[in-house]
Amino acid sequence: MTAVELAERLPSIATVRALSQSFAVLDAILSPDGYATYTFDSGWAENQELASMDNGSGDEYSIVFTDSGAFIRGFDHESIMSPYADDDYALWPGLVESIPEQFAAQATEPAFCHHGDEEPFLAATVCLWRLHDDLSWRTGDVEFPPQEEGTDGSDWMFRLLTEGSPEAYRAYAAEYFEVSLDLAAVGEIFEHRPLTADLVQRINPRTDLDSLTETLVTIGYLAPK
Repeated sequence: MTAVELAERLPSIATVRALSQSFAVLDAILSPDGYATYTFDSGWAENQELASMDNGSGDEYSIVFTDSGAFIRGFDHESIMSPYADDDYALWPGLVESIPEQFAAQATEPAFCHHGDEEPFLAATVCLWRLHDDLSWRTGDVEFPPQEEGTDGSDWMFRLLTEGSPEAYRAYAAEYFEVSLDLAAVGEIFEHRPLTADLVQRINPRTDLDSLTETLVTIGYLAPK
């Protein structure tokens, strides 16, 4: 799967945002040490929210939600499309040239850039965007390499978002955290039900609700009234 196919499979901006918050809450419960793979910052910048994935091995993605819509950047560090594969750290042709002006700042955001020999460059092998009045997600006019040479990382980096189910998250958690989660409890987080002490314990008995207060505020997730 390439970014073009990913654009066809991703749900709406609102659903991507809601799913991203759910991933962040679940990862926070399962990662009380603070090293969550999925995070969400509801106050990342003025009128902007940020959903992130960082697997700790050099692969990452960022989804910025703005007043205009949403911008997605993904970076597969082993992809043939990585700017590190070019002596001048050039981005893959077509990746960012047609990004609308509403997301120009995100395409040069320092937090998404790495430092080359002379100047920073966007660490990206995947770029997608969607304005609120767009009917679907969009990509640049990219000519992808032959499949046998590798992909842009879309096929695995965004799998949880394209599958979008408690079952998909439970499978991820079984592999990453080596735990077998209560599917009904995961489903409650996907439904954005208020996070209670009992629900936290059902997901991870070694975590308590009080320790998650600050994280929940950052994520913008419902706390019990």
